[in-house]
Amino acid sequence: MNPSEELMEQGISPRKVSYTTVLTLAYQSLGVVYGDLSTSPLYVYKTTFSGKLSLQEDDEEIFGVLSFIFWTFTLIALCKYVFIVMLADDNGEGGTFALYSLLCRHARLSILPNQEITDEKLSEYVTEGTTDTWQSSALKLFFNKHPGFRKGLLVFVLFGTCMAIGDGVLTPAISVLSAVSGIKLKFTELHDNYVVIISCVLLVGLFSLQHHGTHRVAFMFAPIVTAWLLCISGIGIYNIFHWNRRIFHALSPVYMLKFLRSTGVEGWVSLAGVVLSITGVEAMFANLGHFSSLSIKMAFTLLVYPSLVISYMGEAAFLSKHHEDIQRSFYKAIPEAVFWPVFIIATFASVVGSQAVISATFSIISQCCALKCFPRVKIVHTSSKIYGQIYIPEVNWMLMCLCLAVTIGLRDTNMMGHAYGLAVTAVMFVTTCLMALVMIIVWKKRILNAVAFLMLFGSIELIYIAASISKIPEGGWIPVVLSLIFMGVTYIWNYGTMMKHQFDVENKVSINRIVCLGPSLGMVRVPGIGLVYTNLVTGIPPVFGHFVTNLPAFHKVLIFVSVKSVQVPHISGKERLLISRVGPKECGMFRCIVRYGYKDLQQETCNFENILVSSILQFVETEEECPLEPVTGCSREFADAEARHAPDHTLVDSNDEENMETSLSKDESLRILEAKESGVTYILGHSHAKAKKSSSFFKKVAIDIVYAFLRKNCREPDVVLNVPHTSLLEVGMIYYV
Repeated sequence: MNPSEELMEQGISPRKVSYTTVLTLAYQSLGVVYGDLSTSPLYVYKTTFSGKLSLQEDDEEIFGVLSFIFWTFTLIALCKYVFIVMLADDNGEGGTFALYSLLCRHARLSILPNQEITDEKLSEYVTEGTTDTWQSSALKLFFNKHPGFRKGLLVFVLFGTCMAIGDGVLTPAISVLSAVSGIKLKFTELHDNYVVIISCVLLVGLFSLQHHGTHRVAFMFAPIVTAWLLCISGIGIYNIFHWNRRIFHALSPVYMLKFLRSTGVEGWVSLAGVVLSITGVEAMFANLGHFSSLSIKMAFTLLVYPSLVISYMGEAAFLSKHHEDIQRSFYKAIPEAVFWPVFIIATFASVVGSQAVISATFSIISQCCALKCFPRVKIVHTSSKIYGQIYIPEVNWMLMCLCLAVTIGLRDTNMMGHAYGLAVTAVMFVTTCLMALVMIIVWKKRILNAVAFLMLFGSIELIYIAASISKIPEGGWIPVVLSLIFMGVTYIWNYGTMMKHQFDVENKVSINRIVCLGPSLGMVRVPGIGLVYTNLVTGIPPVFGHFVTNLPAFHKVLIFVSVKSVQVPHISGKERLLISRVGPKECGMFRCIVRYGYKDLQQETCNFENILVSSILQFVETEEECPLEPVTGCSREFADAEARHAPDHTLVDSNDEENMETSLSKDESLRILEAKESGVTYILGHSHAKAKKSSSFFKKVAIDIVYAFLRKNCREPDVVLNVPHTSLLEVGMIYYV
């Protein structure tokens, strides 16, 4: 495997890759990234003129709307996302959480527990621009002094994330229903129920294909989107020259001012439809991990951007001569000779268009799970080449059910468009605000540059948000309700998880207590290796103290395994395991910290036992070669003993198993190998959270009802960690928060 392929397999976009790889990824991106963006012409003009806005004889409204579409598309999609936001990738990953991860690493805003200094030595823990400016230093100091603002930033990020998930619900519904509705032009007597049924069948088929993975879906979908873009650009050129060649004048921004001056409030409200022209650009950034930045930029600038601009211009040229066809302008603008081929391609393209937000939703949920902001779900990596390509079955079927509910419940693409516009603009505004912080804290730019970026793009997005808010009674309430539900789930899960970690920290057990309880309880060391899974990276977890109190026996070799996430996208196998000793050497206890990035699959392989034992042996051998200050006696608290052994942490290559043979001469190594031959037992805490009696009503509802329901219905830790059930030992425990 060449270095480029190795980087791609790790999810890293290498700076120099072959032209063949870039062109292949650019071709695939058409089927995954740009399907949503390319199908917007189906409903933009229709939704824009669905209210009180009417067309006048002088075509000022049409020219004004086209001018708004062109400049919005150019400024937001091309200038903001392609030229600026794409540069803020996190080791090749994009999306809201990728920006948040960059900020956490550079300004220590992390919401994750168990973050250590050693994490900053990871190869992907890149903090470019090591010299802070006074602006970046002041901003970091502000966040450090005000924890409330750190929590507020988390809530803000969760809001944008949940709006993006709501976008994933609305996109398939509006795209498919808009395309299928075109059949009523040829069959006017066809009832709306049949259109809805056909749309639902197509949606079920789309979500049923997701398990094949983005790689296969992309190759199936890319030819359809390519044909679609070529079709709409060809039809656009035909309409421009056939109906109105003066349409090029509408590219002047002067027509935007004329439009607002002549239409007033009705024109401003209609902008909620114009914003639909940029739906899909946020998914373009979120899907960055599925492809590469260069391939996405190439596909957009060379094919997507010019095709869509020509398509919007052609439809406007047709509308300037056919005002009465405003609610069916897209299909009416198609020449009669090619109507059916274009209709078929449009139907397939609308199905493909939904793939962008579905793939983006998978990426977002995966990041939320890693950052302890979403219940545990099954994450399947579908490609051995591009690590960011994933599939989440539970989320896939949840999205399908919600899409079907929206399609059957609304049946109106105008109402869906109003809801869609609010979700899209809200996510874009969150990205703009995070990008302004990235410019100051990460890129070390002057604060004036960040303010200029925020004022330019943020003001545009706020105008569209204000216009979309006016449409809340007409369908805009849907993304608001969905985002509030998802936001409640993410925040409560994060809150419950943090409370459990706080309980573990406050109730850590000292090594002194464990050893001193031995004689009174008749403590017995049984053959074998015990793997105690814990959230703590220091100290003995309370679940182990609860275990030995009720069953005074534990294994001759005890390993406290802590699986934690670090706010980097990926961690290589060589950097994954961090080994240290717990307490005196004669106790035979170790700690293994297993580190994952937020895009890594947190599931151990069947060979994990061998890798772990090999790493322990390698640590023991290294420790013998470089003796450290000895620890004698058991009267010292474990926290002090572990603090003394802070340098004792050793980074171990988790793929190196040859050390097992080289350590056989060591007595301790022999004891470890003998213990492994006796068997390995996995000890997991099965804890239940309860709110204290003195807690507020809202806390009791959040912990006792919502969090308990989520824990009961999410995937169990033993399934996520791929623990063999024959070796599993669960310890029940209740903790009060």
